[in-house]
Amino acid sequence: MEPSRKSFSLFLVIWSGQLLSKIGSGISAFALGVHLLQTTGATSAYSFLLMAAFLPSVLLAPVGGVIADRKDRRLMMATGDLGSSLGIGFVLGMLMLTPDACWPIYLGAAVSSLFAALQSPAFKASITDILDEKAYAKASGFVQLAEASQYLLGPILAAFLLSRFSLSAVLVVDMATFALAALSVLVIRERIVRQGGGKKPVDFWKDFTDGIRYIADNQRVLHLLHITTAITFLVGILQSVFVPMVLSVSDSGTLGAVQSISASGMLIGSFLIGMSSTTGEQGRVLSFSLVAAGFFYILIGASPNAVVITCAAFCFFFTLPFVNATLEVSFRQSIEDDMQGRAWSLISLITQTGMVMAFGIAGLLADHLVNPLLTDAGRFSNSLGRLIGTGSSRGSGLMVMVCGLLLLLYALVSVSRGRRPQATSLG
Repeated sequence: MEPSRKSFSLFLVIWSGQLLSKIGSGISAFALGVHLLQTTGATSAYSFLLMAAFLPSVLLAPVGGVIADRKDRRLMMATGDLGSSLGIGFVLGMLMLTPDACWPIYLGAAVSSLFAALQSPAFKASITDILDEKAYAKASGFVQLAEASQYLLGPILAAFLLSRFSLSAVLVVDMATFALAALSVLVIRERIVRQGGGKKPVDFWKDFTDGIRYIADNQRVLHLLHITTAITFLVGILQSVFVPMVLSVSDSGTLGAVQSISASGMLIGSFLIGMSSTTGEQGRVLSFSLVAAGFFYILIGASPNAVVITCAAFCFFFTLPFVNATLEVSFRQSIEDDMQGRAWSLISLITQTGMVMAFGIAGLLADHLVNPLLTDAGRFSNSLGRLIGTGSSRGSGLMVMVCGLLLLLYALVSVSRGRRPQATSLG
């Protein structure tokens, strides 16, 4: 391994391409989500788009993880990025033929997600190859910066582009960013493939079961999985109803601004982590961050006012990078190098299943159960409605408040009472 400065420069080359790709994905996700909501008027239509974009990559993550431990991770990342652009290209073509149909959007999102199952495990495993252990937390901060940019720059750029160009033009921009991401990986000629890994044959079933046994025997990893899955489920609920909830009290331009300002909290938090060194207080940081996240989660649903929602969401997303970085560092330090690809794919499969479940049920609950309760003539309009307001999506606000309370209670019970990961010994 070469000096950490050179290694981190190599990481930054790959990361820069992923940053562009994430921004492009944020642009198309915002544009397609608004298109679906304006076409159907249903929260479930939006949440099904989220599920289509997640489910294939979650289910196929173990396949990608096994391959990432055996084959050229550089080519896997490039193939994943280029393949993802094919899904967007399919949506682009079908919108020209059937502009009001929803199924091409779901299918195209699923195709992009399928190829992400190749890209994501290879990218995460390559970080361990490229960087020294001391740089893991900093790398996590940068990775989360890219994730934050998807939600910070994507919506506001999409709102700008949609005001001047067509939806098709927005999708072309996303396809171009995927191509640039693949190019950034292909210019790296060395040190992406783990030494000796490229020549080993793939025995998927053996490698897959080895990964399962490895995780099942690692109590620390199992506990981290427990925490992360619960968090992803609750965050998935918020993702499903946030856009419809804001759009019901504003227009698409305001929605873009609300999403971008809210996501800037994640950007700032990620930046602080990326610019700092790892500390030995991981358990304490996790405890405090989860409690704060639960509190601000509750506030997001407490008011129909866009300003209140924006301020609460900004604070919530500011706390998430600290939660994510702490968990990611703990995972990395609990997994042996030659198991990184398989372990990360299984971690993604297990934890993201919580988010997929949230996408599957949140929209249906909002449309058919909680939203009718808090309409102007709803059953709770004269009770809870007087406290949190009434309207077409105030039931979603109530659902957000309940989930925030659950997150807060989970943080207090599961983390603060000694069931936290053994993070105090982390370097």
